[in-house]
This record gives sequence, C-alpha cells and structure tokens, in this order.
Amino acid sequence: MAYQKIQFPQLFLRLAIAVTMLSAVADRFGCWGKNSAWGNWENFEKYTRQLTFFLPESLSRISAYGATFLEILFPVLLLIGYKTKIAAYGTGFLLLTFALSMTVALGIKVPLDYSVWMGSAGAFLLAVQPRYSTSIDQLIKK
Repeated sequence: MAYQKIQFPQLFLRLAIAVTMLSAVADRFGCWGKNSAWGNWENFEKYTRQLTFFLPESLSRISAYGATFLEILFPVLLLIGYKTKIAAYGTGFLLLTFALSMTVALGIKVPLDYSVWMGSAGAFLLAVQPRYSTSIDQLIKK
C-alpha cells in the first residue's frame, strides 16, 4: 500500500527530469527558436568552453559532444523506464558535474537559478527507489 502512494510522484519525477534534459538538448540544436538559451550548436560549444575553461579546447569540444550524448541517452532511458536506476544515477552525476562546473566558472547563483542542484538531487532520489512503476524494468521483473 505504501508503494502505491509514491507511484505518481516517482513517475512525475522521472518524466520531469527526462523532458527537462531533452529540452536543453533541443535548445542547442535550435529547436526552440527565439526562446532558446543557446539557439545553435556553436553557442553551446562556446558555453561549454566557458564551463570547462580548465580543459584544452579540444577536450572542451569533446565534453560538449559527450554531455549531449549522455543528455539524450539518460532521459530516453528514464522515459521508457529501462535501466532506470543506472540512468538516474548517471543523470545525478552528470547534473552534479554540470552544477559544480557552473559554480566554479560562473558563481553559485547561475546553477541555483537554473535548478541544476535540484535536478541532480531529484535524480539521486529517483535512483534509490526500490522499484519503478510503469516502466520496462517493472515488466521485466514480472
């Protein structure tokens, strides 16, 4: 009975994290038009360079591609509920890395304004759930 009380909040958290991350990816590909933060890949690379100022430029570019790959992979896994625990931990660590980089490069206010710390915390909370309702993981267990 207690598990039924967390089914909706857990599903909502899973979907909110996934959709938010996919929205950020869509932004860097210009899908949001005039409402974009970056608007195109070049601007996203410049922003990534700003956050990874401590890396050589070539590694900064690779980190932009790597982050984008993970920001597509983890949300898709969360949406379908497959390998949810791994995807949630991966998302938590990815967002934690992003929040720390933002804090060092831009100050504490920016990651707070964009709720990156909250996204990371939510992903870690999702990762420690005992099971995942409405997921492929749950279907496989049956």
